[in-house]
Amino acid sequence: MANTRINQIAKEAKVSNKEVIAKLAELGIEVEDEKAEIDEEDAQLVLDLLKEENGETISIDGPLTVQNLADAVGKSVSEVIMELMKMGTMATINQEVTFEVASLLAQKYGFNLEVAGSDEDVEEELEKLMQIQEDKEEDLKPRPPVVTVMGHVDHGKTSLLDAIRNTRVTSSEAGGITQHIGASEVSINGQKIVFLDTPGHEAFTSMRARGAQVTDIAILVVAADDGIMPQTIEAINHANAAGVPLIVAINKIDKPGANPDKVKKELADEGLLVEDWGGSVISVEVSAKKNQNIDTLLEMVLLVAEMEELRANPNKRAVGTVIEAQLDKARGPVATVLVQGGTLKVGDPIVAGVASGKVRAMINAKGKRVKQAGPSTAVEILGLSEVPLGGDQFVAVPTDKIARSVSEKRQLIQREEMLKSSQRMSLDDLFNQMNEGQVKDLNVVIKADVQGSVQAVKQSLEKLSTEEVSVRVIHGGVGAINESDVLLAAASNAIIIGFNVRPVSGAESLADKESVDIRTYTIIYKAIEDIQAAMSGLLDPELRDEDTGKAEIREVYKISGVGAVAGCYVTSGKIYRNCKVRIVRDGIIIQECELLALKRFKDDVKEVNNGYECGMSFVNYNDIKVGDIVEAYVQKEVKREL
Repeated sequence: MANTRINQIAKEAKVSNKEVIAKLAELGIEVEDEKAEIDEEDAQLVLDLLKEENGETISIDGPLTVQNLADAVGKSVSEVIMELMKMGTMATINQEVTFEVASLLAQKYGFNLEVAGSDEDVEEELEKLMQIQEDKEEDLKPRPPVVTVMGHVDHGKTSLLDAIRNTRVTSSEAGGITQHIGASEVSINGQKIVFLDTPGHEAFTSMRARGAQVTDIAILVVAADDGIMPQTIEAINHANAAGVPLIVAINKIDKPGANPDKVKKELADEGLLVEDWGGSVISVEVSAKKNQNIDTLLEMVLLVAEMEELRANPNKRAVGTVIEAQLDKARGPVATVLVQGGTLKVGDPIVAGVASGKVRAMINAKGKRVKQAGPSTAVEILGLSEVPLGGDQFVAVPTDKIARSVSEKRQLIQREEMLKSSQRMSLDDLFNQMNEGQVKDLNVVIKADVQGSVQAVKQSLEKLSTEEVSVRVIHGGVGAINESDVLLAAASNAIIIGFNVRPVSGAESLADKESVDIRTYTIIYKAIEDIQAAMSGLLDPELRDEDTGKAEIREVYKISGVGAVAGCYVTSGKIYRNCKVRIVRDGIIIQECELLALKRFKDDVKEVNNGYECGMSFVNYNDIKVGDIVEAYVQKEVKREL
């Protein structure tokens, strides 16, 4: 645009020549007439200002994808993507961007952006479609109860479920501990009960809490020979927080040391008074091993469910909760969902957290394919775009387009949050952190077989954080440990924790090359112990005093120019030159200082052994008396344990 004429600027900015001259005058650039020419920089500046003030309005009908935006501003897709990258937004050709980003980009090219049916209207419409409408009284119908089995590790939760559904699960679990949330259905007297089996290990608190949030009744399993334990109390708190009625199953009554009355007393101490003792909490004494009173327990569940009047509307779009999710090699993302309202059908478009898709298949608790699932039904679904998080709400929506749109918007928000959290530290930030106490990070990448385990391991490790060392989980995902995980760990100086997964062959060789530590586990206790050891290595070593010897002052000599010199007898150990000493009088430390000189007769020596006499003088201290004890010590760095 070198030597650009006034009329050329006016034509491109779609204004009159006089307006161009007036704008130049505002900028202090004088021109003779409309035929005058101005240099390139001034011309570009005026053109940009005029376009900004009088920019052409462009309208995009449809989603704000990169393709549609490029078409509207008349630029190539690659150029638009490059501009978006400069603005800090990473997007592909078919990906949507926010209205704010699109508007800023349009302004760069001299346009004002409008969206047919404004972005706010689109958002409001999506919100309406995603909202769960309140059901009318006449539409509600009875539904089966959803039951969560909770309690301390090894109190027999899974064994109790085995007895209820006549299966064997415990033998296949690593360490005899249930590692995932499972869902199953049983029938009694023609009525259905849905069970969610939550792990009893303390580390899975978050998963147990999720179970309580979607459940109607909680069965608290307490071993008759063991009584109330820490995880039992946690389970009670989760159930109370969720407002869920409790039924206590006192298990293992067949064992010789069983004492149900002791359990009831301990329950009363925790605020749960059972019916036998005049309270309102139902308790059933059972034996999962001997199959005793299992039917009674199920009847009590149905009784409580009847009192709770559990109802739902099956004639609407399905809503519910993702109980568990994992990545299956053959089937792709697989999610176990609990339908809480409406009916989910094969072919329904759904949104679950940031994931979306169309239900391609549904498998019930018995492993059979079903075409629809009503309220209080747990099913595995296939067809999602990615693995959702356990605890995410899922909603069936009218069309695929809406599902994708909501999913993309949520992914965009998630990406922006991740970019904010992973921004590189500036020198200012580093200085601030140093002033705050130099918190050290132990970075961890977690990979597991299911999403619930990722969250559980993450929370367990983050609990290990102290004021001095912070455990920071920089990434958690489902599936095998791959090359990208290793590269992330290498870039972040992190270690990789694999839970029930193994690294792929390429990842192992890359980890060796990049010196990335990969640890794999099947029991969570081991992972926690190893992380504690790693954290101990990061802590600044502790300085400990190690005594080397003791000496008794038997004579004090005053020497001019030197000060007080102690004539000593070494009673134990060794006294070293330049060591640190404590001077003790009547069992009280009166001074800590360093040895100034250590002599045998007139000679300086490096050390004096037990049973020998020596002379000592001390740095800046002369107030010594006969009978004082000199304790010599050295300071050693000792690796601290958490």
